[in-house]
Amino acid sequence: MAKVISILGSTGSIGVQTLDVARNLGIKVAAMSANSNIDLLEKQVHEFKPQLVSVADEKLAAELKNRLAGIKVQVLWGLEGMLRTVDIQGSDTVVTSVVGTAGLIPTMHAIKNRKNIALANKETLVTAGQLVMQEAGVQGVRIFPVDSEHSAIYQCLMGNDEKQVEKIILTASGGPFRGRTLEELRDITPAQALKHPNWSMGSKITIDSATLMNKGLEVIEAKWLFDKGLDKIQVLVHPQSIIHSMIEYIDGSVMAQLGSPDMRIPIQFALTFPDRQPNNFPKLDLLKTSQLTFEKPDVETFRCLQLAFDALKEGGTMPAAMNAANETAVAAFLKNRISFTGIPDIIERVMLAHTVNICPCLDDIIEIDGWARRQAEKEIKGQTDIL
Repeated sequence: MAKVISILGSTGSIGVQTLDVARNLGIKVAAMSANSNIDLLEKQVHEFKPQLVSVADEKLAAELKNRLAGIKVQVLWGLEGMLRTVDIQGSDTVVTSVVGTAGLIPTMHAIKNRKNIALANKETLVTAGQLVMQEAGVQGVRIFPVDSEHSAIYQCLMGNDEKQVEKIILTASGGPFRGRTLEELRDITPAQALKHPNWSMGSKITIDSATLMNKGLEVIEAKWLFDKGLDKIQVLVHPQSIIHSMIEYIDGSVMAQLGSPDMRIPIQFALTFPDRQPNNFPKLDLLKTSQLTFEKPDVETFRCLQLAFDALKEGGTMPAAMNAANETAVAAFLKNRISFTGIPDIIERVMLAHTVNICPCLDDIIEIDGWARRQAEKEIKGQTDIL
């Protein structure tokens, strides 16, 4: 069980829920980073009394430092602040819950400093899965998945021979627009897309869930976390979000992990592994669960899922290019610069323009990330000009 943790992204959805778990279990928080929500970060500092906090820039850091005058806490900013957050002395586990590729460098830094990782940042493995897993192996670091789906897989594998796995089955809620046609999706607004039927998440992840890109990113994550090829990973739409994922074994047995759609449960498991601890979170009542249904995902309407499969098949730097294009397109959609259906269009165009580097180093991945964002902006401007 984690005794002392650091949190990247303490004011985001996962960060706030991680602090709820820490509060419940009495886990000490040594350091926290946030982007710009210093109002919430200030409250968190007062309650959890970390040694160090970090924010996005120097101006925010100066304001936060003034607010925390008289409290013994170091206030830093930028990438250097994030690196200090993860390598702070005394912390044994880093919860990486920042959104996007911003989490890649700090996560690699934490691994090099031999910190266990509770991973909620999908993009770290999507963009640099091979490098991250190799470094974790070299340093003897454990990576505990926080995503409910990967946590479910992790639990279904416990006590079993991974060589006897026939298939990983990732479940997806289908998002708020399940069953709609492509034509019906053209006029979707950001406000509509941010209303997820089951989960409470940050805005970027919620949009990814609506496009099914979130599931595509999880497919790539699963490949690296569990060392399985594309032919061993299947996605099923499960609207009730009760079965979080499943493993099919070679003898036909299927193991599933069930639970309420509450992210605090997989967060707690990541922090208490291999033990389990009681909590007061809502428990699953099977008598109130009328049905569990499954559907094949509609990858023609929700093309982002297929694009993620395509990127994984291409390999090398293609997933990094795809991810950067998606982040840029989602941000543009949230600002009403492009349509909902414009998101996969932008991603596909960037992928078509990308020349894959099959064996990249970390610097290559960072370079491709920047290129893909610039290319996506060009494509967005082209769409905007047409509109």
